[in-house]
Amino acid sequence: MRTTLTLADDVAAAVERLRRERSIGMSEAVNELVRAGLAIQRKPAAPFQQKSHDLGRGLDFDNVADALETLDGPSSS
Repeated sequence: MRTTLTLADDVAAAVERLRRERSIGMSEAVNELVRAGLAIQRKPAAPFQQKSHDLGRGLDFDNVADALETLDGPSSS
């Protein structure tokens, strides 16, 4: 397939370096670099696991007023 590409400066430099090192044409160098990139096996992300820690005294959040009183002390109203 024939196409026109605009290469970033760093990519163009890598293509030119490979082309010179191996005495190959531009198309062959681009193809080799693309194939090398496609061959990289990416590891799947590890599944997320929530970490929890025992914070000691537990709070009952069923009654918010009681939980606030436990945390802040008795209200002064």
